[in-house]
Amino acid sequence: MTRRWRPLVAYVAAVLDATLLGSIVQTQFNLAALSALGADIPFSTRLATTGHDLLGFTPLYGSLVAIMMLGAMPAATLVTRWLGFGAWPIHALAASLGLWVMLSIVDALAPMPTLIAATRSLEGTLAMMATAALGGWGYAILAYLDWDGASG
Repeated sequence: MTRRWRPLVAYVAAVLDATLLGSIVQTQFNLAALSALGADIPFSTRLATTGHDLLGFTPLYGSLVAIMMLGAMPAATLVTRWLGFGAWPIHALAASLGLWVMLSIVDALAPMPTLIAATRSLEGTLAMMATAALGGWGYAILAYLDWDGASG
C-alpha cells in the first residue's frame, strides 16, 4: 500500500473501531442501569439489544466519532512529529480527549441532559473515552506501520 493511503485507511479503521466499541459499551451501560432498577435482562435480550443499537445508534454516534477523529488524529500526528516519538499514546489520548470534548459540545446543544445515557456517570464517560482511545491507538498502529513488516 502506498504511503499516501495510510492515513485514510487508518482513519476509517479508527472510526469503525471506536464507533462499534462505543455503541456496544453504551448499550451495556444502559442495560446495567435497567438491571439496577430491578429489570431482569436475559443474555439473549442483551444480544438482541446490542444488535439493535449497532444498527440504530451507530450511524449517529459514528458521525460524531468521524468528526472528532478528523480533528484529533491530525493534531496528534503533529504532536507526534514535534516530539519525535510516542505515536500510539498520543493518538490514543487525543481520541479520548476529543470524544470528551465532542460529548460536552453535543450535550450542551442537545435538548436532553445527555445525548448518550452511558455518559451520565463518570464510569460510563471513561468507558466511552476508552473506546475512542482504542480507535486512536489503532490509527497510530496503521498510520505508522511499515507495511514491509516492521513498525516505524
